[in-house]
Amino acid sequence: MKILLAALAHETQCFIPEITGADRFRTLRGDEILGCVGDGSTIDGFLEVARRQGWTVIPTVAASAMSSGRVADAVFEAFWREVEAVARPAIAEGIDAIYLVLHGAMVTETIEDPEGELIERLRALPGAAALPIFGVFDLHGTFTARMAELANCLVAYRENPHIDARDAAVLAAELLARLLATGQVPRMYRVKPPIILPPAGTATADSPMADLEAAARQIEAASPDIWAVNIAAGYGFADVPEAGLSLSLVSVGAETEAHAALDRLDALAMSLKERGFVLPPPVDDVLRQICPVGQGPVLLVEPSDDIGGGAPGDGTGILRALLRHEVGNAAVVINDPEAIAALSDVPVGGGVTLAIGGKKTTLDEGPVTLAVRLLSRSDGRFTLEDRNSHLAAMRGIHINMGPSAVVEAKGITILLTTNKTPPFDLGQLRSQGIEPTTLSIIGVKAGVGHRRAYDPIAAGSYTVLTPGTNISDLRTLPFRRIHRPIFPLDTLPR
Repeated sequence: MKILLAALAHETQCFIPEITGADRFRTLRGDEILGCVGDGSTIDGFLEVARRQGWTVIPTVAASAMSSGRVADAVFEAFWREVEAVARPAIAEGIDAIYLVLHGAMVTETIEDPEGELIERLRALPGAAALPIFGVFDLHGTFTARMAELANCLVAYRENPHIDARDAAVLAAELLARLLATGQVPRMYRVKPPIILPPAGTATADSPMADLEAAARQIEAASPDIWAVNIAAGYGFADVPEAGLSLSLVSVGAETEAHAALDRLDALAMSLKERGFVLPPPVDDVLRQICPVGQGPVLLVEPSDDIGGGAPGDGTGILRALLRHEVGNAAVVINDPEAIAALSDVPVGGGVTLAIGGKKTTLDEGPVTLAVRLLSRSDGRFTLEDRNSHLAAMRGIHINMGPSAVVEAKGITILLTTNKTPPFDLGQLRSQGIEPTTLSIIGVKAGVGHRRAYDPIAAGSYTVLTPGTNISDLRTLPFRRIHRPIFPLDTLPR
């Protein structure tokens, strides 16, 4: 069996004024993709099944970038040209299926559904109209009607934090193996509730996602014809027509059974929608409540600067609050390559006045100017402590923060990084000489993805409101393209 493989992953924040160019993407080609074996990624999950099944994998291109602003059209078109250059002759010579590793929430300058566009272009290649198209996508993907219509089986992650991303890729590949062994060709069905939730409302340990995922597993268990049920929470900062929660399933059975199952899920989602829309209190209110901190560490989680969700990661909201409340023995991570450059001539142990953070968005109050002491500098590379970390899905276990530095000011330890790096693994801090378990307070720029790493060590955790691009109250954002009415942007009839 010959399986064509391609990968495309970007979560696009539509409300920040930046265009993501090719320089922001990590692009693997040919044998480089096959080299992902053992790295814990979704590609690795597919390759494991391919190896077990004895498939011949025909790799094309794997392009991925950290969440950021709209992707340049030229990036998508260059990706497609490289995929097509391998896919067209491979299909002509004869392949058995196509497998795609996707995120699902990409938006370019002019294409609102690049993943659907990719699948449509693949289908249009001579000889590809009837080829099985399988794959895996992120729970936060925008799963569109076009994707459901043109793909046979796309499987979403089932956990947030995404500790099961590789497992979802394995499941999708095993379902492809079932098709190839039995000849049963599934199709996809989809329903779109009028709901869009902020990332902090999409944790699968909490309602509504926990209830929806449990119901999805019950549907799978009750019907052997239904191969997979997907609860795609969607991405709260995607301003495209089909953004938000979507429910889909993969079935070889009757259409009536599929629609009945989705109707039950749709009704459940609508009944629970308010549970995913909870607004956090201001950070100062929380600090007044918890200070002085006894046993730590206590987490201050700021989804408004959620790096994994596309925010700049240089927000100063928590740093300013810690300074205002004179909190010591705390740590924050701020993405600020300019501050690192300003430290280039400072010896370790030396002091300097530094402008930190607040440079990437006008929503922040601006840089915080502090007299700091340089504790260390490094190349910023580290290996994930947890191979199932949220970070491993697309990046594997080897992470590069770029040139990094640790400084200290007024009892606050500040890790400065060059590359935006979500706080999804404790190795980020420990690799830089910061032991998180000894701290009183840790600022965490995330919504949900930090939980697997940080919750086990936390004495307390508070989601707080700070200035930033990824504000939890979606009603304040200038949505223009999304289908209306939709909760919580609009009041829906009960």
